[in-house]
Amino acid sequence: MSIWRVLVSILFPPLAVFDKGCGSIVIVFLLTLCGWVPGVIAALVILNNPKS
Repeated sequence: MSIWRVLVSILFPPLAVFDKGCGSIVIVFLLTLCGWVPGVIAALVILNNPKS
Protein backbone atom coordinates (compact mmCIF):
# COMPACT_ATOMS: atom_id res chain seq x y z
CA MET A 1 0.00 0.00 0.00
CA SER A 2 1.45 3.31 -1.05
CA ILE A 3 1.41 6.57 0.86
CA TRP A 4 -0.87 8.08 -1.79
CA ARG A 5 -3.54 5.44 -1.19
CA VAL A 6 -3.38 6.10 2.53
CA LEU A 7 -3.81 9.84 1.96
CA VAL A 8 -6.72 9.28 -0.44
CA SER A 9 -8.35 6.87 2.01
CA ILE A 10 -8.14 9.53 4.71
CA LEU A 11 -9.46 12.35 2.52
CA PHE A 12 -12.10 10.46 0.50
CA PRO A 13 -12.37 6.77 1.47
CA PRO A 14 -14.57 5.48 -1.41
CA LEU A 15 -12.09 6.73 -3.99
CA ALA A 16 -9.27 4.74 -2.38
CA VAL A 17 -11.06 1.40 -2.90
CA PHE A 18 -12.19 2.19 -6.45
CA ASP A 19 -10.31 -0.74 -8.01
CA LYS A 20 -11.41 -3.28 -5.39
CA GLY A 21 -14.91 -3.75 -6.79
CA CYS A 22 -18.40 -2.35 -6.55
CA GLY A 23 -19.21 -4.00 -3.23
CA SER A 24 -16.24 -2.44 -1.50
CA ILE A 25 -17.10 0.99 -2.84
CA VAL A 26 -20.70 0.71 -1.63
CA ILE A 27 -19.70 -0.51 1.83
CA VAL A 28 -17.09 2.20 2.31
CA PHE A 29 -19.46 4.86 0.95
CA LEU A 30 -22.25 3.87 3.34
CA LEU A 31 -19.86 3.78 6.28
CA THR A 32 -18.53 7.19 5.29
CA LEU A 33 -22.09 8.53 5.28
CA CYS A 34 -22.56 7.17 8.81
CA GLY A 35 -19.38 8.83 9.93
CA TRP A 36 -16.04 9.76 8.52
CA VAL A 37 -13.98 7.56 10.86
CA PRO A 38 -15.78 4.25 10.06
CA GLY A 39 -15.31 4.93 6.36
CA VAL A 40 -11.59 5.57 6.77
CA ILE A 41 -11.15 2.45 8.90
CA ALA A 42 -13.03 0.30 6.39
CA ALA A 43 -10.99 1.69 3.49
CA LEU A 44 -7.72 0.99 5.28
CA VAL A 45 -8.83 -2.53 6.18
CA ILE A 46 -9.84 -3.27 2.58
CA LEU A 47 -6.56 -1.86 1.25
CA ASN A 48 -4.52 -3.96 3.72
CA ASN A 49 -6.29 -7.20 2.81
CA PRO A 50 -3.56 -9.49 1.40
CA LYS A 51 -6.07 -11.62 -0.59
CA SER A 52 -6.96 -8.77 -2.94
